[in-house]
Amino acid sequence: MKKSKHYFADKDVQVILGTLLRVGVILSMSVVLLGGIIYLVHHGKALVDYKIFDSSKNQYASILAIFEGIKRMDSQAVIQFGVLLLIFTPITRVVFSIFSFLIERDYMYVLIGVFVLCVILFSLSNKLVG
Repeated sequence: MKKSKHYFADKDVQVILGTLLRVGVILSMSVVLLGGIIYLVHHGKALVDYKIFDSSKNQYASILAIFEGIKRMDSQAVIQFGVLLLIFTPITRVVFSIFSFLIERDYMYVLIGVFVLCVILFSLSNKLVG
């Protein structure tokens, strides 16, 4: 008798990827909602001037700054963290796809996945690390 190797079926991978995307979006939405509630509690009555944009007030332009702000429970940092979760959800999908292709030994798609991941990380590197 031959031992058969068990690989992920295409349907299994699709279910896992769909669940990963769904959980990522729901989690990021929940974090942004929490940050919005915290913001409204602390700054709900403040007036905002939308005519003037001051980019120097962008204190959470890097991942490190966002984590420092979360330690202080700064509402804007929590909102930015939710946005980061939303950005990293499809990146996690690409990483999972690469591993699923490795398990299936489909090396052409592994190379394509690694290329896509490199392009995404390169395009985000200047924006997120700052």
